[in-house]
Amino acid sequence: MEMTDMKPEEMSHPPMDQLLGMEYCIDSNPSWGGAVLLGFQHFILCLGTAVMIPTLLVPLMGGNAHDKAKVVQTMLLVTGINTMLQTLFGTRLPTVIGGSYAFLIPVISIISDPSLIQITDGHTRFKMTMRAIQGALIISSCIQIILGYSQLWGVCSRFFSPLGMVPVIALAGLGLFERGFPVIGTCVEIGLPMLLLFVALSQYLKHVQVCHFPILERFSVLISIALVWLYAHILTVSGAYRHSSQVTQLNCRTDLANLITTMPWFGVPYPLQWGPPTFSADHSFGMMAAVVVSLVESTGAFKAAARLASATPPPPFVLSRGIGWQGIGLLLDGLFGTASGSTVSVENVGLLGSTRIGSRRVIQISAGFMIFFSILGKFGALFASIPFTLFAAIYCVLFGYVGAVGLSFMQFINMNSMRSLFIIGMSLFLGISIPEYFFRFTMGNQHGPSHTRAGWFNDLINTIFSSPPTTGFIISVVLDNTLDVRNRAKDRGMPWWARFRTFRGDSRNEEFYNLPFNLNRFFPPS
Repeated sequence: MEMTDMKPEEMSHPPMDQLLGMEYCIDSNPSWGGAVLLGFQHFILCLGTAVMIPTLLVPLMGGNAHDKAKVVQTMLLVTGINTMLQTLFGTRLPTVIGGSYAFLIPVISIISDPSLIQITDGHTRFKMTMRAIQGALIISSCIQIILGYSQLWGVCSRFFSPLGMVPVIALAGLGLFERGFPVIGTCVEIGLPMLLLFVALSQYLKHVQVCHFPILERFSVLISIALVWLYAHILTVSGAYRHSSQVTQLNCRTDLANLITTMPWFGVPYPLQWGPPTFSADHSFGMMAAVVVSLVESTGAFKAAARLASATPPPPFVLSRGIGWQGIGLLLDGLFGTASGSTVSVENVGLLGSTRIGSRRVIQISAGFMIFFSILGKFGALFASIPFTLFAAIYCVLFGYVGAVGLSFMQFINMNSMRSLFIIGMSLFLGISIPEYFFRFTMGNQHGPSHTRAGWFNDLINTIFSSPPTTGFIISVVLDNTLDVRNRAKDRGMPWWARFRTFRGDSRNEEFYNLPFNLNRFFPPS
C-alpha cells in the first residue's frame, strides 16, 4: 500500500496500555535455569551502586578498607531484604530497592559536623559518624512509613495525571546523565568497548539463538561485563597503566578495590553493629529532604517498572503500600547502618526493558543472591571489584530506557495542545537545568547555593533541587493542577488514567497486585 493511500487512523499508532514485545510479564516466569541466571544478572547490575556509595562515603567518615568492605556487605544484605519485602508485600512490581545517591548531601553534611570532625582517631570517628547517620535515617524513615500506610500518598497521587508524570518518569532516567558518559570518559579504553559491545549484543545480535534460546539478548549484561572485565584485567597485569595518572589508575585498574583482601570469608551483618544510634534534630531534618526525594524518584520508577513489566499503572492504594514498605526499608538502612538510604534502582528497571523480561520471580531470585553473597563475603567481593566504568557504560542504555518509558506516556496526552507543550517542555528543561546549576555551584564553591546558618534548611533546599525527578515533579504537578485546569481532563490524559485510580477500576489489578498467601483478607484494597 502506498503511503498516500493510507487512511488517517492508519498513519498513527493507537495508545496502548501495555508494551508490545515483552517476553514475560510481571506474573509469568521463564524456566528456573533462565530465571536464576537472569536473577544473577540483576544482582551483578546492582553492585555498581552498592560499592560506589560506600567507596565515596567511608573514607570521608574516617573509615579504612576493612570498614568499607563491611559497609558494602551490609548494603548488599539490606538491599536483598528490602527487595524481597517490596516484591512480596509492597507494590509487588519487579523492582530492586538499592542504595540512593539522593542521600549524599545530608550524609556529607553529617560527616562535616564540627563535633565529629574534631575526633582524631579515624576508626572512632567513622563509628560515631555512622551512628549519627543511623539516627537520622531512623527518624526520617517515619515520613514514608506514615505517608504510605496512612494512604496519604495514595490520596496525593490522585492529583497526578499522565501529563504530570511524563517529566517525573523521564527525568528518573535521563536526569542520571552524570553517571553515564562522564564516567566512561575517566577510562575510555574499557568504557567505550563496553558500551559498544553491550549495544551490539542486546540489540543488533538479539536474534542469535542457541538451542532456540536468545542467549545474547537475555544475558547481554553478563556476557559483556565478563569479556570487558577480562580485557581490563589483561591491561592491568600487562602494565598498561604503569605510568598513568592516579585518577586513571583508580578508574581503569581491576586490582585497586581492596575488597577481596579485606572482606571476611563469612559474616552476617546485624542491626546496631556499629553501636547505638545517636539522634539529632538538625541531622534528622536534613535527612528528611532526601527521604522526600526518594519518595518522588520511587514513584516515577514504580510507574516505569509497571509499564516495562506489562502491568497496569499501580493504583493509589498499591503505590501507597509500596511507599510504606520502602519506609520500612529506610528504617532497616538505619538499624543496620548502610551509610545511605534506599530507593528503587533505576538501572534494574531499565534492565527489564533490555531483556524484555518483567518477571517478579527473577527479581526475587536476585534478592536471594544479594543476601547469599553478603554473607559469603569473599565471593561477593570478587564480583564487587568490577570497575565502575563498566557499569557506567551499561547505565547509558538502561537509564535511556527508563527515560523513554516516561516519554511514552505522552501517547495518552493531547500533544497538539499548547498547554501540554508548555508544561512538559518547561518541566523537562528546568528539571535538568536547575539540578545542573546546583551541581556546578557545589563543585565550584564546596557548598550548595543555599548556605545559611541553618544547616537543616541548607540540606533541605540543596537536596530537593539537586534531584532532576523531584524538581520536574514539583514544576509539572503544580502547573498541571493550577494552569487552565477546567475542561482539560482529556488533554491531560485523565480519561485513560481514570480506571487505574482505584484498585477495582481494572480487573487486571487483582492479578498483578494482590498480596500473596491470601493476605488481602486482612488488608483489603480500597
